[in-house]
Amino acid sequence: MSKIQITFFIVIVTAVAVIFFLSPSDQNDQTTYYPQEDQMSLVTISTSAGDIHLELDAENAPITVANFLQLAKDGYYNGTIFHRIIDGFMVQGGGLDENMAPKPTGTEPIQNEANNGLKNDRGTLAMARTMDPHSATGQFFVNHKDNDFLNHTSETSQGWGYAVFGSVINGMDIVDQIALSTTSTVGGYADAPLEPTIINSVTVSAVSYTHLTLPTICSV
Repeated sequence: MSKIQITFFIVIVTAVAVIFFLSPSDQNDQTTYYPQEDQMSLVTISTSAGDIHLELDAENAPITVANFLQLAKDGYYNGTIFHRIIDGFMVQGGGLDENMAPKPTGTEPIQNEANNGLKNDRGTLAMARTMDPHSATGQFFVNHKDNDFLNHTSETSQGWGYAVFGSVINGMDIVDQIALSTTSTVGGYADAPLEPTIINSVTVSAVSYTHLTLPTICSV
């Protein structure tokens, strides 16, 4: 076989390979990315002290997140306050107005999801409840420090713990500021602020995507 024939053969083989490698479906793959939703809703609590930005973990706490988002969309939290404040422990809100009058949600209590593995560490968001493990409705709190004793240890009334369903991603300085509020007993409620921080609104801004699945350029 002559050099010219060999060269021609190489050119033909190369052209066929390029056409196969860059087939129409693969060309689409080269320019298309497929985001995979990690079910992290981004939420902003707008308060009279400033904004607190949260990321809610619907993957690990689907019932709690769905409940919180529905109440937020219904405007339930608008006009409520952070009514229980203990510096170095937590700030609690979402159940009373600025006159310390209870604001019922009108919804049923939800299942306690504290057995989801999420910990009550500083900056995490958790549901408040009564002594009944499955009594949470709308009140929530932000942990002001690591509170290991609030974590789930067993599926008993003493061990259920408090369900974490998100965390502060920006605005922990606002939480710190709220935690420094002067408190007393107001309207029969202990650890209540004398000058309450009002929750103006709770809005859902987006759904977070933390990773992309990159396509395979060519499959055989």
